[in-house]
Amino acid sequence: MLQMRRSRGAFSGFLLILLGLWGALIPFIGPYFNFAYTPDKAWTYNTGRLWLELLPGAAVFLGGVLLMAARGRHTALFGALLAAAAGAWFVLGQSLSPLWNNHVALGGSPASSTQYMRIMEQLGFFTALGVVIVFVAGAALGRIASVASGLRPVDEADEVPETTDRAERVPAGRTAPGDTVPVERVPAGASPLPARTRMEPVATRTDAEPAKRGWLDRRSRTEETRPAQDTTGTVGSGTIQ
Repeated sequence: MLQMRRSRGAFSGFLLILLGLWGALIPFIGPYFNFAYTPDKAWTYNTGRLWLELLPGAAVFLGGVLLMAARGRHTALFGALLAAAAGAWFVLGQSLSPLWNNHVALGGSPASSTQYMRIMEQLGFFTALGVVIVFVAGAALGRIASVASGLRPVDEADEVPETTDRAERVPAGRTAPGDTVPVERVPAGASPLPARTRMEPVATRTDAEPAKRGWLDRRSRTEETRPAQDTTGTVGSGTIQ
């Protein structure tokens, strides 16, 4: 279940709780301040008040409680939809009641004697009350629907490319040839390499070659400076010609 902050539905839920209490209790307490439908006696119960005011008022109250307490998106959506449906019933219930009540409207009629107060009672008991409930519930639905539906999984096409160049990759099951020349890499922020980046062998003398040539040079200089030997020599006391 997708989680969300309680603040998204807290204020709307609080308003719906107040509106639900008003819709369910005003038929019973309205006669105390001359704001009532017939029968205009306090705490008088009948079937019309049950179906048109008590039940929809309780549904709006429950929807507001769910909005305030819900931490999951689905629970909050259910509470807002329940309140919206109950608000629509406040508007349409009295007009539709003759369909199942032998063509007689349930709920009675405004009890005030002046035209202005009768209009206010019609709006306060049913029409305006239902419209306001639907509006508040719709606003809550919009805030809840704006919650992100979750993190999108990373597709293969969205994967971060590897830093290895294609030229350096070797397919599985194959080995790189022996004469493969490594390519130098340039770290981030460094100056670009010159046009010639491949490592090539340079013809240089080995360490043993200079030593060998130096020994030959010394030997040749020694032979040049050595004096020539006489072709005559003495053996014992005699002289060899």
